[in-house]
Amino acid sequence: MEQKRIVITGGPGTGKTVIINALESSGHYCFHEIIRSMTLEAKKDFNLDTPGTNPIAFVDDSKSFNINLLHGRLNQYKKAKELDREIVFYDRGMPDVLAYMDYFDQSYEQDFTQICQQNRYDQIFILPPWREIYIQDNERLENYAQATEIHHHLEKTYTALGYNIIKVPFASIAERMNFILHNIQK
Repeated sequence: MEQKRIVITGGPGTGKTVIINALESSGHYCFHEIIRSMTLEAKKDFNLDTPGTNPIAFVDDSKSFNINLLHGRLNQYKKAKELDREIVFYDRGMPDVLAYMDYFDQSYEQDFTQICQQNRYDQIFILPPWREIYIQDNERLENYAQATEIHHHLEKTYTALGYNIIKVPFASIAERMNFILHNIQK
């Protein structure tokens, strides 16, 4: 059995996590986003009066933070090989790290790109910005305009890495989940 690796991505607040939770509830194996817990951990020692827009602002070494994030997603990728599952879903993929670093104008070495090129996903589904459902919170620090710009960076990064991105239409959670399941390559 050849395993299919499916990424659900998009800018902040587009409904990715809700879709991942719905897929998981319906019996699919899903790797959850790891940056929220990393951001919360980084913020513990950072006194904030107002929220910022960059989780990297909470860490002493943004490069190490991004390396840990990339390797955390790489570990998810490798762990999937141990699973006896035909389809595995990811709430964000390794290329998301590059897209966010581009958005925040942070440089990275070629090894970041090589990790993304050497560890390929089978399909990428992107959820576009959706103003009606967007909510800013303590972990989702970007406003809607920033979330839209991040979306464009995600599209650009995945396309540059040779992926054909499938846009998930605005719809109910069940309809979006069914769209993804129906469009997974056989």
